[in-house]
This record gives sequence, C-alpha cells and structure tokens, in this order.
Amino acid sequence: MLLERFRNNNATELPQIMQNYNYKRRKLFLPEYGRHIHEMVDSLMQIEDRRERNRQARAVIAVMGNLNPLLRDTADFTHKLWDHLFIMSDFQLDVDSPYPQPSRQELTTAPRRMPYSSGHIEYKHYGKYVERMIRRLADEKNPQVVSRTVDNLARYMRTKSYEYNQEHPNNEVIIKDNKKNVRKCDPNRRSGSQ
Repeated sequence: MLLERFRNNNATELPQIMQNYNYKRRKLFLPEYGRHIHEMVDSLMQIEDRRERNRQARAVIAVMGNLNPLLRDTADFTHKLWDHLFIMSDFQLDVDSPYPQPSRQELTTAPRRMPYSSGHIEYKHYGKYVERMIRRLADEKNPQVVSRTVDNLARYMRTKSYEYNQEHPNNEVIIKDNKKNVRKCDPNRRSGSQ
C-alpha cells in the first residue's frame, strides 16, 4: 500500500533509486576511504586549471587525513596520503605533489619467492624434526648419550604419533621406526646398540 502511494507520487524517482546500487558501480581502488572520496578524486581529474586542481587536491588530502586518524601516528603520514590519492586516481592525476609520484610498477611488484625445502619426510606423522635429531644423533660418539637421546626421542615420537592419529601407538612400531631412522642415517651403527 505504502509502496503504491510512493510510486504514484514519485513515479520518476523510483527507477533512479533502484538503479543506484553499489554492485553496479565501478570497483573502488581503496575501499577504506569510501565512495565519496573516490568521487572527489574523480572530480579532481576533471578540473582543467592546474592551480585550482592543486588546491583542491590538498583539500582532498586534508579530508583523507581526517578519515584515517590512525595513519597520523606513522612517520610518513602525508606521503602515504599522497600515494593513496594517486592510487585512487589510477595514477592519472596530474598535480604538484610534495613527494614523487609513485608508479604502478613500484606498488605492484611481485614479492620475492620464499625458498622452501623440498626435502622428503619419510615419516610425516613424526615430523621433520625427528629426522633432524636422528641425523645429529649419528654424529654422537658417547653411547650413554645416544641411549638417553633415543629413549627421549621414542617418547617424543609416541606423542607425535598420538597427535597425528588420535590413538595410542604401538610401542613396537615406534621402536621399529626409530631403528629404521637411525640405520638410515648411520648404516655402520649396529641395530642392537639403540
């Protein structure tokens, strides 16, 4: 009932309101500033007088600074605001900035690839640190230290196996895996010394 009365009174305004949804508008470059600031930047690019465009750009920077008070704590506060202004204009704005205008390539550089170890882990449910500990254990000369470390390692392997499988592991399986790991790291070591 109310909608029909609105339609009858404002027949020309209703289609205009329904067509103005954000999903039909262009995507914002920096959505944290909102659509109004982006529209201000768009209007800056249409000002032909360079002096007026510079004055209006400083006014937009002041508004942007008021909208983001958290940026004021940073050392290069105004530099970031000017960079954001150029980003919102899609690097098309021609104004006299106190800072060098950034380029699209500077801001969109691909990050350096992280070097990942591609090593194969034999027993993934124990983790890579068990293999590392066993490799270090192969260099140990003192049999008492080896014996204590193997006992502690077996307890650790039991804990890790329980975390991975959610059931208590069989002690024989852990002892067998431990012996295989030690033999793999140092084939000269006798299997009975573990």
